[in-house]
Amino acid sequence: MRTKLFAGVAFAALMVPGAAFAQSTGTQDFEGETEIVVTGSRADNGVGGIIVPDTSKAKGVLTQEFIQRQAPGATVNDLINQLPGVSFQNNDAFGSSGGSMNIRGFDASRISQTFDGVPLNDSGNYAIYSNQQMDPELIEQVNVNLGTTDVDSPTAAATGSTVNYRTRLPGKDFGVKLVGSVGQFGFFRTFGMVDTGEFTSFGTRAFFAASHAENYQPWNRNARVNKDQYNARIYQPLGDNGDFLSVAGNWNENRNNFQGSVPLRWDTVQRSVTGTAPNQVVSTTPRNVGPNSSDRFPLSRDEAFYNVPSCTINTVARAGIADTANSCGSVFDERFNPSNTGNIRGSSRFTLSDGLVLTVDPSYQYVKANGGGTVVAQEARRDVNPSGGNANCNTTANSATVSCQSGYWGGTPYFGRDLNGDGDLLDTVRVLAPSQTQTHRISVTASLRYDLSPDQTIRVAYTYDRARHRQTGETGFLQLNGKPYDVFPVNSPILDVNGRALEKRDRLSFAILQQGAVEYRGEFFDGTLKINAGLAAKFFRRNLTNYCATSSAAGFVECYGDDTAAGAAWLAANGTQTVVPSAAAAAGATCVAGVCTFPTQGAQQRILNYKKLLPNVGYTWSLTPQVDVFGNYSQGIQVPGTDNLYNSFYFPATSERATPKPETTDNFDLGLRYRSSTLQAQLGGWYTNYKNRLASSYDPELDKSVYRNLGTVKKYGFDGSVTYQPIRELSVYAFGSYLHSEIQNNVEAFRTTAAGPLGPIGTIVYAPTKGKRESNAPVYMFGGGATVDLAPVSFGIDVKRTGPRYLYDTNEPARQALTVNGAVQTWEIFPAKTPSYTLVDLNARVDLTWAGLNKKTYFQVNVRNLFNEYWVGSMNSGNGSLNQGPTYNAQGAITGYGSALNTQIGYPRTVIGTLVVGF
Repeated sequence: MRTKLFAGVAFAALMVPGAAFAQSTGTQDFEGETEIVVTGSRADNGVGGIIVPDTSKAKGVLTQEFIQRQAPGATVNDLINQLPGVSFQNNDAFGSSGGSMNIRGFDASRISQTFDGVPLNDSGNYAIYSNQQMDPELIEQVNVNLGTTDVDSPTAAATGSTVNYRTRLPGKDFGVKLVGSVGQFGFFRTFGMVDTGEFTSFGTRAFFAASHAENYQPWNRNARVNKDQYNARIYQPLGDNGDFLSVAGNWNENRNNFQGSVPLRWDTVQRSVTGTAPNQVVSTTPRNVGPNSSDRFPLSRDEAFYNVPSCTINTVARAGIADTANSCGSVFDERFNPSNTGNIRGSSRFTLSDGLVLTVDPSYQYVKANGGGTVVAQEARRDVNPSGGNANCNTTANSATVSCQSGYWGGTPYFGRDLNGDGDLLDTVRVLAPSQTQTHRISVTASLRYDLSPDQTIRVAYTYDRARHRQTGETGFLQLNGKPYDVFPVNSPILDVNGRALEKRDRLSFAILQQGAVEYRGEFFDGTLKINAGLAAKFFRRNLTNYCATSSAAGFVECYGDDTAAGAAWLAANGTQTVVPSAAAAAGATCVAGVCTFPTQGAQQRILNYKKLLPNVGYTWSLTPQVDVFGNYSQGIQVPGTDNLYNSFYFPATSERATPKPETTDNFDLGLRYRSSTLQAQLGGWYTNYKNRLASSYDPELDKSVYRNLGTVKKYGFDGSVTYQPIRELSVYAFGSYLHSEIQNNVEAFRTTAAGPLGPIGTIVYAPTKGKRESNAPVYMFGGGATVDLAPVSFGIDVKRTGPRYLYDTNEPARQALTVNGAVQTWEIFPAKTPSYTLVDLNARVDLTWAGLNKKTYFQVNVRNLFNEYWVGSMNSGNGSLNQGPTYNAQGAITGYGSALNTQIGYPRTVIGTLVVGF
C-alpha cells in the first residue's frame, strides 16, 4: 500500500518504509509495508510532521517532527488540536491539569483512545484523562480517525472517532536525552531517557525514561500540580522479516488540586428577594470572580486572577457543646484530584509461514484515583424511620417509630462515635469525602493475517477486555487547614461505631468485551482502486453490584456497608417509591386509586448483555497520479456507562427504564485529495446519524450525573486542509472545519406531580431541543501557520480560531429567575454560546552546533497564547446539559433555573524555555 505524506508546512525528501498509522499491531501489519511518497523538501519545523494517509478513512497523523516542537510535557490530546475537526480546551498551558476534547461533535467519552493498542477510556464512564498520558518525547506518532474506528478497535465506547498513539522503539545505539524546562507560573520540568542500544547478539535493545513536572494554577497560585512519570520498553527483533517481541511499562502519579473552574455567569451581583409580599424587593450584593457557587466568571483578562486564601480557622473541640464544622478544605481549588495509573503492555509479530502472520497484543492496567470534595459528618447516628419524625439519637432510644443507625444517609455520614475527641456525640466535623475508584484491567488483541495473493489479503481478529471497577467513597480526616492527611482515604478510612468504613457509594462492576472481527483488503486496476471491508461482532457484558440502596433516579444512594440490620431498617421505613401515573408503565409501578408506587431497590446485582454487528467498508480511487477520491461507511456503538446503569437501579429490574439503550451511529465519509510537489490539499465531507444519543448533566458539588435520551441526532460537516511550500526555507498551511448538528425531537424534561395549568398529574413537560444543535461542540474551526528555517535558527507559528459552543442542548442562554410579589422576574446571566476565540502559539529554536555541540542539543522557546487572548475553556456540562431546569410553580410559571455551569478560565500567555541535550 502506498501513502502520501502531508507535512503541514513542509514535506520530507526521504522514503520511510514500514510506517504505520494503525492502533493495534494487527492493524499495523494488515496495512503491510507502507511506502510514504514525499514531495517537497524536509519536515524540520514546528508544523511539519502532519500526515494524511492514503486510506479510505478521514485520518490525520502526527509524527515526532511535529511533536518535538510543541510545549514540553504537552498532553497528546493537545497535540492533535492542529488537526481539522479536533477541538481541545487545555486547562493549563503545560498539559498536567486535564481538559476537554471534541472531534466532529463527539465528546471525549465517545472517542476511543488507545496507547499501543491498549484501551485508555475509563472502563466505567469512558472518560479520557488527558493529564495522565505518556510523555511526548516518547511518542513516535499519533493517529486520529476523525469519524470512525478500526475494525479491531477494542472499545465499548466509540460511536465515532479514535485517537491512538504509539511508543517509540528503543534506539539501536547507546544514547542519552536530557530535557530541562522552566516557565511562568512556577513551571519546572525535567525529563531523562537512556537508550541501551543493542546489548545482546540477538539485537535486544531497551530504553528507560523518567520525568517530573510541577506548576501552580495561573489564576490562583495556591492550587498546585505535581506529576511524576516513569516509562520503559524492551524490544527484541526476531529475524529480519519484521517479527518481534516487545514489553513496555508506564507509571504515572498526579497530585493535583482542582483548579480554575468557576461558575459560567457574567452577572456582577447576587440577587435575592427580601421582605414579604406585596412589599418584596430584589436586593443585591457584589458577585466576585472565583470558584464558589456565589462567584462568577471574569469579564476580562484583567480580573481573572483571584485568591483563595489558606484556611486559618482553628476549631476547638469542647466537651458537652455542639461544635460546628468549619469550611476548611471545601473550596473547589483546595480539593485534590490524585491518581496513580500504570500499565504493562506487550506486542508481538510472528510469521508462521509464507503469507501467514500472527500478532498478539496483551496488556494489564491499574488505576487508583479519586475526585470530589468534603462533607460535614455527624457524630450522632441517624433516625432512618420517617414515621417517628427526626428523633435525636443521642437522647432517644430505638422503638417502633425510631430507628437510629450509623451509615451514609441522605448524602451525610453518621458515625455514632466521637470524631473530634471531646468525649461527646454532639458535633459536626468536616471530613474528606472523594469518590474513590480502583481498576484492574486485562486485555488482549490477537490477529491472524493471510495473503490470498499479492493484491488480496484477509485477516481475522479477536479481542478480550475485562475490567474490574471498584467504586467506593470512604471518608478521611482533614488537618485544621483543610488539607487531607492522606489524599487517598481508602488507605485508612474513618470507621463508624461498629468498626465499619462508611461509604458515599459502594459498588463493584465488571466491564467485559469479547469481539471477533474479519477484514478484507484488495487492490484492483493496477492498484488504482483499493477496497477494504470489515465486520466486527461485539459482545458486551456489564456485571454490576450495588451494595447500597438507590433512593433517586439521579443515582443517590443510602449506604450501610455490611450492616444488614441498618439496611433492613432503612428499607422497612422507606419501602416504596412514588411515580406519576403517566410514567408508571415505564417505571414498572403498581397503581391503586391513582397512586402509583414500586418497591424501593436495595442492594442487588444486575447483569446486562449487549451485542452488535458493526460493518466497516471503504475505498480509495486514484483518478490521476495527483488526485484520489476516498469514501468510508461504518457503524459505531457505545454501551451505557456504569453511572447511567447504576442510576437505573432506582427502577425495578423488569421495568423499561432499568435497561438503558446503547447509542449507535451510522458514519459516512467522502473526500478528495490532491498532491503535487509544492501544493497538497484535502477536502472531506461527512454525515452521522445518531440514535439514542444520551445527554448528561454533571454537578461537581453533588458528584452526580443525570442522563436523558436525546433520541435521534443528525449531523454533518466538512474538514479541509491545504499546504504550500514555495521555497525550501518557507512553508505555509491552513485548515478548517464546519459542524452542523440537529436534534430531531423535543426531549422529556420532567413530569408534573400535581394537576395545574400545565395539565393533569403526570403531564410531560418537554425541553425545546427539536431543531437545536448539540451543546459544547464548536460550530466552526479554522487556522494555519507558517515556518521559516534559517539555520541555525528556525521559527514557527500556529494559529487556530475556535467558533462558539452552545452551553445547552436547548441552545438557550443561562438564566436566573426569582418570584417577586407573585410575579416571576428573569435575568440572563450568560449568553447561549461561549464567544469565539483565537489562540496563537509561537516556537523558536536555536541549533547549538555553532557552539561545538552535536545536532541533538538545542535551546527552544515556546510561547502559548501569544496575544494573551481571553477565552472560555472547557465546560463541565458534559455534552448535553438541558439547562438544568427550568422549574415551575403551580401556575405554570418559571420559578428558577439550575446553577451555572462550572467552566475553566482559558490559560493566559505563557512563556517556556527548554534546553535539550542529547548524546
